[in-house]
Amino acid sequence: MATSQLAPGAVDGEAHPAFAPVVSYFGRLFGPESKGGGALSVRLHGRPVVDVWAGFADRRAERPWERDSVTICFSTTKGVASTVIHRLADRGLLDYDAHVADYWPEFGAAGKRYITVRRLMSHQAGLHDVTDLVKSPEDLLDHIALEDKLAARAPDPWPGHPGYHAFTYGWLVAGLARRVTGLGMRELVRRELAEPLVTDGLSIGMPADGLRRFVPPVGSTPPVRPAPRLFTAATRRSVPVLRKVGLSRRFLEALYVPDLEKVLAGPSPSILDTEMPAVNGTFSAHALAKVYAIIANGGELEGVRFLSPPTLEAMGEIQTRARDAVIGMPMHWRLGYHRAGALRHRGEGAFGHYGFGGSGGWADPETGLSFGFVTNELRLVQAPVGGDQRIFRLSGMVLRLGRELRAGRGRLDAGTG
Repeated sequence: MATSQLAPGAVDGEAHPAFAPVVSYFGRLFGPESKGGGALSVRLHGRPVVDVWAGFADRRAERPWERDSVTICFSTTKGVASTVIHRLADRGLLDYDAHVADYWPEFGAAGKRYITVRRLMSHQAGLHDVTDLVKSPEDLLDHIALEDKLAARAPDPWPGHPGYHAFTYGWLVAGLARRVTGLGMRELVRRELAEPLVTDGLSIGMPADGLRRFVPPVGSTPPVRPAPRLFTAATRRSVPVLRKVGLSRRFLEALYVPDLEKVLAGPSPSILDTEMPAVNGTFSAHALAKVYAIIANGGELEGVRFLSPPTLEAMGEIQTRARDAVIGMPMHWRLGYHRAGALRHRGEGAFGHYGFGGSGGWADPETGLSFGFVTNELRLVQAPVGGDQRIFRLSGMVLRLGRELRAGRGRLDAGTG
């Protein structure tokens, strides 16, 4: 990577000079008032152009964030789990238009016989509600039981309309993959992505090497309560994200888990001991950028073919532009991904998945860009899938620079890579 030297003590790592504005903004995110840290990684045509990190990995601000630090990335996990499903489909183990019950017979119960893999992966299966599945945070820790409960329950009576499956998506795709392969999603992420990508920054739950690189969350857990005063009309008017999201019964059904903070607390939170492929991925930024580089780079990375052109085409196809009944705005759902929201950028081509806490990853096949951002510094008011202003601004800056480079208004040296 052609690099510029970065200011010591503020941001560590390296970046191509063309992306200096991105690095400058990233550094400001983790200044003296920050309580946490994070990392940003960007690849162009599979080659790293930004790989930086800043801030701290502990509450006492004694342990610095490192390149290989990993943290819980919440809904960003859905994009990684979805990429595993596409790897299976690419090998002919799954068909997007087949019925889920063809692979998982128990799933056909209670009127779900004709729900397809395509509908499941685009949040149109009508199984968003977590309130009748989880009565306490401890219920989240038995992922096999939750797969079975979802297989047995009836869908909502509004089939075909998108409604964000905030928690349930992970158990649904994991249950599907388990019936096809006999393996859980933790093992599949390791085999299908982490090992062939040669990265130790992708895990479901506990990282493979334990807590050595793990950074616990700092800040507030998702602000979802039965009677959430945070979501008053005045708050929605004053907070741009909430003006779009709003609050509905379905929002609470999809996102409210009593005392969720209990499984997220401490240096070794119990949420790491289960498989929640919609929530508890522990990722590094450069690992996320590698995953999405597969999609941005024609299905191939560093000489390894991961996905075929027909599968890539299917992954990028928008399945629904309808207003999501849970989130309250159109998400432009693909097969497991949403449009990559970005400030001052309205392109349709970039897609991936963001998560509570501000992490996220995406690919833009048009420019060849891939992006990964992780942070342990949770912010109180933000969309449960849309991250926060940090990732929207970073994404917008990266996409704008990528468009300028593609249009010839900027350039990378030939030796970059």
